[in-house]
Amino acid sequence: MALLFLSTLERAAVWQPLFEAAGVEMIVGEAAVTDPAAITHLVCWVPPQDLRRYPNLQVVISTGAGVDHMPPMPEGVQLARTLAPGIEEMVRDWVVMATLMLHREMPIYLGQQREGRWQNRPVPLARGTRVGIMGMGRIGQLAAETLRGMGFDVAGWSRSGRAVAGVEVYGATGMEDFLARSEVLICLLPLTAETRGLMDANFFAKLPQGAKLVHAGRGAQLDMAALKEALDAGQLASAMLDVTDPEPLPEDHWAWADPRIVITPHVAASTDAREGAQHALAVVRASREGTEIPGLVDQTRGY
Repeated sequence: MALLFLSTLERAAVWQPLFEAAGVEMIVGEAAVTDPAAITHLVCWVPPQDLRRYPNLQVVISTGAGVDHMPPMPEGVQLARTLAPGIEEMVRDWVVMATLMLHREMPIYLGQQREGRWQNRPVPLARGTRVGIMGMGRIGQLAAETLRGMGFDVAGWSRSGRAVAGVEVYGATGMEDFLARSEVLICLLPLTAETRGLMDANFFAKLPQGAKLVHAGRGAQLDMAALKEALDAGQLASAMLDVTDPEPLPEDHWAWADPRIVITPHVAASTDAREGAQHALAVVRASREGTEIPGLVDQTRGY
């Protein structure tokens, strides 16, 4: 039983001693594989094109929390995403930062800075400002807890509408009501057939005029042309994006130069190397013991 590691050498340097201490063979790079039949686990962001080279492969582990970029796995091969507390905390931090930046109108001030213009604007209170979080998993709950502590009026939306302590959560049939009260909208949804292209012109029209968008879900959920139309019409005041479609954006894409938008290059979170290694070891142990594999996903549902 061996794990094939396909990621950076810097990350491998952290993983290798942890795997040695656990007594699990770790092979770095396909060129180092001498017996493909020995490979039972594979860690990567994007897997090799032909996984059939490894006849005993059991699990492919994504180095990140997302797996919607992954191709379908061969029959008999399971797919797991990385579970790491640091990922949740990092995304929470980015979301809170982005919310505060838009709430305090930083896109306007950044534009004024570029123009060399000193001009103040009314300072809004966090208290009572209505924030809506789409996606009430662990990250959504962490963000809600932090933003509520700052005084924001936070509500959530999830398909299930499952209750979250201290937060009003709207279910599948409550989307319109949820959007109507969201002055700052945060997207943390997974990419599924239902969420692909979700944020279009009709969607934005249901928000309060002058709403702000914080997007840390998946790029394909956002119609970039509809975003521009909503900004130009004043339906949206500003947006902060960590994900886009396409990704990366072409150098000549309109969004780069739009002063109403702040873009970060998909950096809301990056898996901590040590936490990633510990998760991979947990997957290997679960495979050995026949117990539930942590982070196991069903690609038919989308994540």
